[in-house]
Amino acid sequence: MSATENPAAPSNGRDNGLSAKDPAKRRRALLIVTAIFVLVALAWLLLWLLVFSTRVKTDNAYVGGNQVAISAQVPGTVVAILADDTQRVDAGQVLVKLDSTDADVRLRQAGSALALAVRQVRQQTDSASGADAQVTAAELDLKKNEEDLRRRLPLIAEQAESPEIVQHLRDGVAQARAALATARAQAAAAHAAIEGTALADNPAVQQARANFRAAWVAAQRNAILAPVTGYVAQRSVQLGNSVQPGQQLMTVVPLHDLWVDANFKESQLRRLRIGQPAKIEADVYGGGVDYHGKVVGIGAGTGSVFSLLPAQNATGNWIKVVQRVPVRIALDDKELDQHPLRIGLSTDVTVNIADDSGPVLAQAPVQQPVAETAVYEQMVRRADKEAEQIIQANLPQNAPAATR
Repeated sequence: MSATENPAAPSNGRDNGLSAKDPAKRRRALLIVTAIFVLVALAWLLLWLLVFSTRVKTDNAYVGGNQVAISAQVPGTVVAILADDTQRVDAGQVLVKLDSTDADVRLRQAGSALALAVRQVRQQTDSASGADAQVTAAELDLKKNEEDLRRRLPLIAEQAESPEIVQHLRDGVAQARAALATARAQAAAAHAAIEGTALADNPAVQQARANFRAAWVAAQRNAILAPVTGYVAQRSVQLGNSVQPGQQLMTVVPLHDLWVDANFKESQLRRLRIGQPAKIEADVYGGGVDYHGKVVGIGAGTGSVFSLLPAQNATGNWIKVVQRVPVRIALDDKELDQHPLRIGLSTDVTVNIADDSGPVLAQAPVQQPVAETAVYEQMVRRADKEAEQIIQANLPQNAPAATR
């Protein structure tokens, strides 16, 4: 066997040098790799402590908003539709018109009844004044009879006057007193219907006024108004439809007052608090547009609890499912004006939970209304104004202000 074929033969000096250097290189490589892993772990720890642990994020979040259902308040037939899907409408704008023929007839009847009530109260007032005049006349008649009797009584003692005449005078005094009592009773009855109130505040006038206002409002309700400013959606009404009170005709969605309902996992709620800031990205605009909001409330239960058919977890085949709780996040109206959203759009929500000192639940009831409209109050004020004009038109023009 040759030397080259002998495995035990010693190698040259070059091979011995390389073999001596290999362990040192390996140690340096291991140290470098270990240092890299340590740095990566340290960076990840710092990133978790400073970033990831101070926020919770979910993509199970959708834009929410009010959906104002527009419905009829009185029965009628549709004769005009003045707004369609996607169109903007302002609060108080007429959306649908119903046939108002019958309502106009009832309104005229109510107006005539109000005018008649005012004139009847005027007549009662004049009758009461006439009754007062009759009382005055009866008092004067009684006084005259009493004076005649008083003058004749001394004459009967001197036999200068016959007893029959004196008795006749006494009967006259009695009759005058009875007439005065009757006149006073009639005056009291006449004043009972008008006493204590001005003519316009008389109960009969007020009742007729209330009937007129009801008829006026019913006539105005044939024009169905938009209670809020927004955009029309889900229009189902058509010309010629016979609608009933409460029947939904369309929906108005105000796109200025929107919010986001973010459905966080129950494990993410540990440090979530009301008032914490949030950043929202809408899929419709991508990552180029950020909305800034804040947490305004956390739902009172999970979505499964309020579903139509709640889950029955007491069954034998039970599997634990991580539940989600809706968290409402208010949006900035100025940002919504610049980049409008639509209800139902998907969003990604990130809530900064670094400051978890806020409350978990609302601490006090809301003092202001969540939503309100003055459209229908204006309708009532206009009805009162119309009724007042009818009353004033039927009052005596030269009557003092107290009687009006």
